[in-house]
Amino acid sequence: MVGIVTGGSSGLGRATVERLIQQEASAVILDLPTSEGSSVAKTLGERCVFAPADVTSEDDVKNALALARNSFGRLDVAVNCAGIAVAYKTYNINKDLPHKLEDFRRVMEVNAVGTFNMIRLAAGEMGKNEPDQDGCRGVIINTASIAAFDGQMGQAAYSASKGAIVGMTLAVARDLASIGIRVVTIAPGLFATPLLTSLPEKVKTFLATQVPFPSRLGDPKEYAHMVQAVIENPMLNGEVIRLDGALRMQA
Repeated sequence: MVGIVTGGSSGLGRATVERLIQQEASAVILDLPTSEGSSVAKTLGERCVFAPADVTSEDDVKNALALARNSFGRLDVAVNCAGIAVAYKTYNINKDLPHKLEDFRRVMEVNAVGTFNMIRLAAGEMGKNEPDQDGCRGVIINTASIAAFDGQMGQAAYSASKGAIVGMTLAVARDLASIGIRVVTIAPGLFATPLLTSLPEKVKTFLATQVPFPSRLGDPKEYAHMVQAVIENPMLNGEVIRLDGALRMQA
């Protein structure tokens, strides 16, 4: 099996790449040229290669898919983990400052448009595969967030972008059903990604207490485990799976 993972050099994406390699699959890390993708790929061995790319670029993504085909002969799985976030209120009355439109657009562009860009192009690559006994040619897994459902203050852009991913899941699954490609979205809660682990210990401890059970931050390996479960279960399609320890974010 051959997978491509956007944002694959760190956090949830890296854990997913490592899981694929551990399960004897091959993997392409798609991440920005400035990322640690090259060094990560080297540490994981000959079944892992790095494709420097921006998920919002059609040419970059096409080149990454070509690398997968040229290196490993096919593409079976695409996992969309690349994403960015900003934290601004829609309007700050104390500063008489509205949310910058360019920030909102950038988050939507990377998170929502970048995800769809990978989906539409990866589907074309998977369509070249011979179907298995169920008629399946590939699996696409997207990363939303519980912020799509429980948006907090300052998360208008992020929540909107993740809500877009949730919203496209069933529609895209139906679009691709006739060619045998499954589409599933995972909506993680609070995970120990580089963004959260860089916070002060006191803040991390507080965040962990907000999760009902298990009362801790999620381990990226647990996200990767869910990716494997989605790949292996042929009936999972058109669904959004919350992976959050029963967390419901407060305002």
